[in-house]
Amino acid sequence: MKAIWKGKVLAESDDIINVEGNAYFPPEAINKEYFKASDSHTVCPWKGTASYYTVEVDGETNKDAAWYYPETKELAKGIENRIAFWRGVEVVK
Repeated sequence: MKAIWKGKVLAESDDIINVEGNAYFPPEAINKEYFKASDSHTVCPWKGTASYYTVEVDGETNKDAAWYYPETKELAKGIENRIAFWRGVEVVK
């Protein structure tokens, strides 16, 4: 699968875990040049606290377009440190 925004491949992998309709990519699958750490955080009752990345492509910014759980609760260990996308990022096979 690939995560694409503004014509650039942000992440690509066959090792995807799907949770609640979101494809979680392994950390080594992302093209780090497009990612900048964000100060944003949200809390999921069963997964834990999510951290975010802002995506930047060709001078355009998509704030908090990717998220991950650096430390998950026990039920979500399979997605710990994996990255998922939203806010216009297209995930395709």
